[in-house]
Amino acid sequence: MSPLDAIRRHQAELAAIRQDLHAHPELGLEEHRTAELVAKTLESWGIEVHRGVGRTGVVGVLRSGRGNQAIGLRADMDALPMQELTDLPYRSTAPGRMHACGHDGHTTMLLGAAKYLAETRNFDGIVHFIFQPGEEGCGGALAMLEDGLFERFPCDAIYGMHNRPGMPVGEFAIRPGPTAAGGAFFDIHVTGRGSHGARPEASIDPVLTACHIATALQSIVSRSINPRDPAVVSITKVQGGEAYNVIPETATIAGTARFFSREVAQQIEQGLARMAEGVAAGFGATARLDWRLIFAPTINDPEQAEAYAAAAAELVGEDRLARDKPPGMGSEDFSFMMEKVPGAYIQVGNGEGAALHNPHYQFNDEAIPYGAALYARVVERGLPK
Repeated sequence: MSPLDAIRRHQAELAAIRQDLHAHPELGLEEHRTAELVAKTLESWGIEVHRGVGRTGVVGVLRSGRGNQAIGLRADMDALPMQELTDLPYRSTAPGRMHACGHDGHTTMLLGAAKYLAETRNFDGIVHFIFQPGEEGCGGALAMLEDGLFERFPCDAIYGMHNRPGMPVGEFAIRPGPTAAGGAFFDIHVTGRGSHGARPEASIDPVLTACHIATALQSIVSRSINPRDPAVVSITKVQGGEAYNVIPETATIAGTARFFSREVAQQIEQGLARMAEGVAAGFGATARLDWRLIFAPTINDPEQAEAYAAAAAELVGEDRLARDKPPGMGSEDFSFMMEKVPGAYIQVGNGEGAALHNPHYQFNDEAIPYGAALYARVVERGLPK
């Protein structure tokens, strides 16, 4: 029996777990209930469990045979700080929190793989089931790495996945090389001199300065970055002042940058600082950049991408696998783990419906067996008996 058929026998149990997680969403690095549910479920299947890895992370360890090769399978657990607007019977019970990115589904798919592998033991080696907290910009991957993830649980390869609305259930998409952009958040703090709004000549206007900086920053990608290197700089906030008749002392510009290499990230960071400081100086003001790398670029190792693709094609057929998915400008902090261990990241079809991070988003439970089976099959192929 194929992993897909075997895991389908547990669909009702797995869907119930997923819906329970959906009803009780927890934000990044606060996933205490979720982590305990995961840990107890793994323990009930005879899997060795390690709690509190990277604060609220959980790692399950399963051994079979005498092999020492190890594969890591990773899923994220956190929800988003947003209000759910679905009418699901198991919709969020936590005001202002929602599983709008499908991490409840990812967690369940990894649990499904764990259940199957614990039952069948059709591999020779070690599997580490990595349940990561705080993916949504909260530093969860780095927290696990700083807690010695790969020193404590060494892996020869690692695999992760994400659901994709708009792609039919039962289909997969992957590509070798860059697959998701790195991401940084930045704030530019502008300091001038405040005054009465009726006496602008007495001021060094930080709001006017900030507006000119925001405009000038648009030239960084178009004039400083090689056109063959995709990059994005988006200003998402300009804040300054609280009164109609007061020119404030300070203003702040905030935004995000996306890129596919650490080198381009450095170019953008340097360009932001140079442009902000130079424009501000022209107005007699000062500007200071606060740059924070939140996500490294997600780069699929060619060998692991091929192993993942081969496992997917074996499960669903070559015609339901896209092997050259265009890279996306979204970001994923699994990338930090993939900088340490060769790995691959794949998209799993979620069917039609609302986009990710949308208050009407719904994870499709019919996708659970496909994700779980792919996790399981890449282990069986990578650690053959």
